[in-house]
Amino acid sequence: QAHLADSGGGLVQSGDSLRLSCAVSGGTYVLGWFRQTPGKEREFVAAISRSGALTAYTDSVKGRFAISRDNAKDTVYLQMNHLQPDDTAAYYCAASRRAGIPRNTAEYDYWGQGTRVTVSS
Repeated sequence: QAHLADSGGGLVQSGDSLRLSCAVSGGTYVLGWFRQTPGKEREFVAAISRSGALTAYTDSVKGRFAISRDNAKDTVYLQMNHLQPDDTAAYYCAASRRAGIPRNTAEYDYWGQGTRVTVSS
């Protein structure tokens, strides 16, 4: 059983940067970040393999966001640069027991409580 605690959200202006963090306990997993806005489904943002060697991103954040992990600290990060108002959402870290780099919410087994990011124009 994993426990995830995500943090780092806040209110920023368009073009600013934020770094989200998620402390993970209870094992080594594929880790991902998802985001959700009211009335919409939770969507995939980025994921990273257990070793950190493989990453995946949704197209809208490629070149702006970077996912990384520090296995010594059991923490995964999402560095978000050049933030835009469309990035406004609640962001959730998630852990998967599956192989590869899953992108679907159904393939993730554990979730953080979410941290809110608001980008003003």
